[in-house]
Amino acid sequence: MQLLLTNIHLLAGILPAETARLCGKEMDSLSTLSNAWMLFRDGIIVDFGTMENIPEIQADETLDCAGKIVLPAWVDSHTHLVFPDTREGEFEGRIRGLSYEEIARRGGGILATAAKTKDASEDFLFEKAWQRLEQVIAQGTGAIEIKTGYGLTPETELKMLRVIRRIREKAPIPVRSTFLAAHAYPPQFRENHEGYIRQIIDEMLPRVAGEGLADYMDVFCEKGFFSIEDTDRLLEAGWKHGLKPKIHANQLHHSGGVEAGVRNKAISVDHLECVGEAEIAALQNGATMPVLLPAAAFFLGMHYQPARAIIDAGLPVCLASDYNPGSCPSGNMNFLLTLACTQLKMTPNEAINSVTINGAAALEWETELGSIAKDKKANLIITRPMRNVALIPYDFGNNPVETMILEGKAWKR
Repeated sequence: MQLLLTNIHLLAGILPAETARLCGKEMDSLSTLSNAWMLFRDGIIVDFGTMENIPEIQADETLDCAGKIVLPAWVDSHTHLVFPDTREGEFEGRIRGLSYEEIARRGGGILATAAKTKDASEDFLFEKAWQRLEQVIAQGTGAIEIKTGYGLTPETELKMLRVIRRIREKAPIPVRSTFLAAHAYPPQFRENHEGYIRQIIDEMLPRVAGEGLADYMDVFCEKGFFSIEDTDRLLEAGWKHGLKPKIHANQLHHSGGVEAGVRNKAISVDHLECVGEAEIAALQNGATMPVLLPAAAFFLGMHYQPARAIIDAGLPVCLASDYNPGSCPSGNMNFLLTLACTQLKMTPNEAINSVTINGAAALEWETELGSIAKDKKANLIITRPMRNVALIPYDFGNNPVETMILEGKAWKR
């Protein structure tokens, strides 16, 4: 099937096909074409150009995009989309003064969701996650990563991974799967951390890898959760089973998680509220992608990540939602762009590049997604009529998406 877009007011996010990520000053550049056309065939970008030079094309369908912007769909590289229920009680507790760590000590937080996940059926978890997936697609997400981490037992972690596999098989967008049993210590291992680490390494990892259920292995490397030494052991074990590392790092403290991520050749280190000169220097010595989750900082009332310092050091920045029931019950990437601009002091161009080409790089999809280039997947956003891309973060609270193009076809929810 061939789909032709015509009269595109602004075609944005054009990059050479070989561009893998944008770093430092490069992030503030967003290449565009005005009054453009674009052709897809069988879900792939075939060609594009200006209307004044459009060739004769016999397309199966044509969409007139007059007044609208077309740009790559958002790539959300960090979510916990599979969970059974919300945690608004903790939301109120935080308003009344309870800290994230204190809620966790009282049996709330991750452990509360883990208990409900254990009791939930696979079908129930799938239906809830599917509803969330359709919601975020409608808001512009065209590729996504989903983590476990609310199982914390072999059977429940595997149940979550099988739900993610079902989502991947049915979803109209690409899905990556991440194994995150090292999210918290379950109650039965509260006084026996070594026992749980051994269970992950000796029992869970072989089954996860044996069934081909995950692309990545993640660890919550943080004070009160998993130490640097634990993280190194777990990620090394993941590598042995073919699972590349990702790390929840430096959310609450200068934990050494960033350095551990670079040392273990992690694809990304995510959160990064607590980042200074040492962490930036470590990132400059590796290829690990810094992934910032400002919506979680917003929802928890924490200080924001130093995006400006990271970019000014010549590094790339990726933004992701961290959609989860405790610290960020939203996958709205458009609001994330607003936070990036207003709180992290990123420009609109930097923010958009962080959730397109750099988001793709954080999931190793940079050759397929994240920019406008021939032979890439046609997963794109067609906005409602708007003058320029700055209106996307500026007009916060309003969905800029009019139509999602997924696999080269207009998506219907």
